[in-house]
Amino acid sequence: MKVLALNCSPRMDKGNTAMILTPFLEGMKEAGVEVVLYQVKKLKIAPCQGELNCYLKTPGECFQKDGMQTLYPKLREADIWVFATPVYWDGATGLMKNLMDRITPLSGPLYELRAGHCTVALRKGAKSGKVVLVSTCGLWEMDNFDPLLAHMKAFSRTASRKYAGAVLRPHADMMQPVMGEGASFEDIFKAARTAGCQLVRNGKMSDRTLSAISRELMPLKEYVNYINKGTLQALKKPNKR
Repeated sequence: MKVLALNCSPRMDKGNTAMILTPFLEGMKEAGVEVVLYQVKKLKIAPCQGELNCYLKTPGECFQKDGMQTLYPKLREADIWVFATPVYWDGATGLMKNLMDRITPLSGPLYELRAGHCTVALRKGAKSGKVVLVSTCGLWEMDNFDPLLAHMKAFSRTASRKYAGAVLRPHADMMQPVMGEGASFEDIFKAARTAGCQLVRNGKMSDRTLSAISRELMPLKEYVNYINKGTLQALKKPNKR
């Protein structure tokens, strides 16, 4: 089994998302699968131009020669796609949306009815596998993930893949060393590793494990006050740029 992991955080391995993604992928490796991770920011992927050359003129091939040329063969052969992103304005980062749009050459050009729903057909040579989401959010409530979850479920359907669930960590800013003030989050990282193992070995992640990853770190009002205090202190520090 092959896993393609795509970290779409602009902060790459320094961000909140990487703190959850890293143990999650470690768990998948422990379960015996091959995992390849890309920091999408480094690939410099351009936006889709919508001219549909990949449908009509050069079937299955995008005219833009950029980082997607590295990803296309990996996307075609991977059994599991892992998309990782922080929540930006109720959705994925621009890096992730660009990437998702540029997956177009793996589909079409014909439409089909799938379970009575109109969608594009999967192009020959592209594997139908699973999609899983790993996401973090600075805001406190779990419902801040709802728009992103709806998008990922719809994207999975259109990509002819099974949506395999989401690993979510709200009020994740609390987990940064500068904010957490020495607090331990090892139970969360352990649960993330367990989720990776479960997905590979069982085909799904348990609700109990996912709840452990997203557990409350601090009451809502206390968190708001804590974050605001830290922000105000940061604003008083000299700008080193």
